[in-house]
Amino acid sequence: MTEPVHLTRPVHASEPVTEPVHVTEPVHVTETRAAYDTVAADYASLLEGELERSPLDRALLGHFAELVRLEGGGPVVDVGCGPGRLTGHLAALGLDVSGIDLSPGMVAEARRRHPDLDFRTGTLAALDLADASVTGVVAWYSVIHTPAALLPDVFAELHRVTRPNGLLLLAFQTGGFSVRHEQAYGHAVTFEAHRHDADRVTAQLADAGFRVTVRTERASQDYEKTPQAFLLARRD
Repeated sequence: MTEPVHLTRPVHASEPVTEPVHVTEPVHVTETRAAYDTVAADYASLLEGELERSPLDRALLGHFAELVRLEGGGPVVDVGCGPGRLTGHLAALGLDVSGIDLSPGMVAEARRRHPDLDFRTGTLAALDLADASVTGVVAWYSVIHTPAALLPDVFAELHRVTRPNGLLLLAFQTGGFSVRHEQAYGHAVTFEAHRHDADRVTAQLADAGFRVTVRTERASQDYEKTPQAFLLARRD
């Protein structure tokens, strides 16, 4: 691996994952963090091996990795990385990748499962990354807990950290409605999941300075209840 993404304060795998101090933050952020801290271990175990059963996912991630290499490589960040399953896969594809997640519990799982990679806590709308510091961003189902009205703030932040002509890969459930959950992965939790409208997301990305180059949608399958959308975009 080459040098990881440089943040203001480097965090090493040996450091404990501690809950940061949150003076004021949106309720959806607090709820989402608490929910994923609660389910982290079970979530990681349940989704282990999921990529091996998802050829479309692997194809899209492989396409993204090849485009990053064609851009000359450089740092890639997996935002909302969870237990690091995609981060590890992208590293295996040869990318210089690190992971950021809102949940300290998820970051702890990621570090345990991928001790050779760099993981840290952070929020989508305020990433501790320098301007134009990464070649690519993967946000794989990372925006599903962000209300549609707040997505422009997230996309503006992703645009800020991505270098010109850099890449963004998004995955999310579609439908244009929200669901309130009180239980997940065998635990009592409280959070909202938003099924974003793909047309609206495409327009919001354009407003933020991203040009969508690939748009793929598929029907729900297996345990899924909604269609899924995948958008690959370039930063102008």
